Amino acid sequence: MTFRKQLAFSIALILPTFSLFGASAEETPHKHVKLLATGNSFTHNATAFLPAIVKAGGDTLTLKQITIAGAPIETHWKNIADFQAGATNAQACAWAALKAEKWDFVTFQQASINSFKLETYRPFARQMYDFIKAQAPTAEVVIHETWAYREDDALFKNGFTQQDMYWGLRKAYETIAGELGCRLIPVGDAFQNARADAEWKGVFPDPNFNYKNPVYPALPDQTHSLNNGHSWIKGKDGKFNFTTDNHHANTAGEYLAAAVWYEFLFGHSIIGNTFVPKGLSATDIAVLQRIAHQTVTEGLKPKQ
Repeated sequence: MTFRKQLAFSIALILPTFSLFGASAEETPHKHVKLLATGNSFTHNATAFLPAIVKAGGDTLTLKQITIAGAPIETHWKNIADFQAGATNAQACAWAALKAEKWDFVTFQQASINSFKLETYRPFARQMYDFIKAQAPTAEVVIHETWAYREDDALFKNGFTQQDMYWGLRKAYETIAGELGCRLIPVGDAFQNARADAEWKGVFPDPNFNYKNPVYPALPDQTHSLNNGHSWIKGKDGKFNFTTDNHHANTAGEYLAAAVWYEFLFGHSIIGNTFVPKGLSATDIAVLQRIAHQTVTEGLKPKQ
């Protein structure tokens, strides 16, 4: 049985600890989860809406993050090693957070550009795991499975496809999870399920848009994108530049990721949760909730 079936921002940034309280305990058996999430901007993406979802669900969340923009596991391990050696810089001292609370969960992730390269996880994932367990023995160490880039990303060329990236990262995360005996938060699977879902699937790139000579303020059709995608940004010279970010999650992607984290961490269904981020419709929320719930409870569906 796979571990999936067992599921039913450049400077180090440590976000302040906070708690969120929801509805009264008379309505439903609520939970208080203490979470230390480590990684990079993808961890920020995945937890951006988690506090609001938790509050709407009547649960309580204590959350702290240790993140560095673009950081792979190796970078975090080097900071841990510095911390163990007595370093006093912020990146190293961040890891004192492991003893600041009795954490229920401590998460880590691989940098997205390395996520499909199994060799980049070793030996750092094991070293991180062992250190975390030594410092916070009662916490469950969980791996955050990140997502593949959008189908029209520049990475996909010379025969390397979005599907190749996804299946590569999925295999790598599952392999490391198996070696460490960890569960996975299946956000990458949820993104892939959404991309294949009849009610959500978008078309990227937009066949009707002139990407070679875009004219401000025109943008391609990005309906149902889970990533920031294309936008116009005003430069210091006052001119607008056509930019692309097919890596980071947009509002829909952040919501989907947080919904998966909520179900995984709290064991409560996201279906019917009343939090709606600005920019998403009730229809969007219903579809994304269904996909998140199906992913956590059933895995990759349909099989791709």
